[in-house]
Amino acid sequence: MKALVLEGLKDMNVRDIDAPKVPANEVKIQMKYAGICGTDTHLYQGLPGSAQATPPIVLGHENSGQVVEVGADVTTIKVGDRVTIDPNIYCGHCRYCREGRPQLCENLSAVGVTRNGGLAEFVTAPESVVYPIPDELSFKAAALTEPVSCAVHGVKLLDLDPAQHVLIIGDGFIAQLFTAMIKSLGVTHVDVSGHNDQKRDLMKRLGAENVYNNGTETVPSGYDVVVEVVGAPATQAAAVDAAGKGGQVLMFGVANPDQTFALNSYDIFQKELTIKGSFINPYAFEDSLAFLAGHQELVESLISDELTFDQVADFLGGKFDHKVNKAIVNVSESVK
Repeated sequence: MKALVLEGLKDMNVRDIDAPKVPANEVKIQMKYAGICGTDTHLYQGLPGSAQATPPIVLGHENSGQVVEVGADVTTIKVGDRVTIDPNIYCGHCRYCREGRPQLCENLSAVGVTRNGGLAEFVTAPESVVYPIPDELSFKAAALTEPVSCAVHGVKLLDLDPAQHVLIIGDGFIAQLFTAMIKSLGVTHVDVSGHNDQKRDLMKRLGAENVYNNGTETVPSGYDVVVEVVGAPATQAAAVDAAGKGGQVLMFGVANPDQTFALNSYDIFQKELTIKGSFINPYAFEDSLAFLAGHQELVESLISDELTFDQVADFLGGKFDHKVNKAIVNVSESVK
């Protein structure tokens, strides 16, 4: 089968490799689309982040496809099903899995990170992480189930009320999902602090009341909820500063593992702030699919670039001559 294989640092090539065999508890899926995210860029460029991969490996943890074979013990998925994969595979027996917090699993593995992923003609995955997609949902939209599910988990960590004032720090794809999702829950006042003036109209279309350029404009403070989706020291500090008394701060952006940022300890104490981290997507895939089914046109409109295998390395290497909002790979077209 054809696959796009990461063979080393900034070394990615289309190869003919053996199609995967199907263990008894797994299914084999013919890939249709695979999304590309910041984690893939980190892995390609060898940058520090929340995931590590050992080449040779096929990336692609955001994906959709159709089942072509099932293992002998599989009972809930059948050949022909249109599906997406939750890439995160939990051990089920460590302390955190037993406590119902599998995202903290001590033995976490992931499709497209520690085992071959969706940038290939076929991929296998355990039945437990394979989800049928609604009939009305396109393969293209379904490939974004994983990033949407991460935003769903983040929103679930917040104690949201329609009357609250919410600030989203960031204007990239995930920040766009947070804006649309929080607005869909009936929250009236959602502001965005970003750096790209070209995305101002887009953020307004997604429901933002005010959009600030944090490089040239003063962003207000006193927010009930602040969602940080960048992961940089300056924006993390700004998130804490922007929160009002009794406020909630969600740290969603992926930071460098060695990164620190300065904050005023007295502010946390005096304002009684709640600061939470948000890591991957436990118990969120079904809600993510429901959100996509209800907002398919909106989410698909956020896809700016549809790539084939021969373009992916240039994209991950930052060689595109235009700003990319969200890229997705047409795997079906790539493997012809």
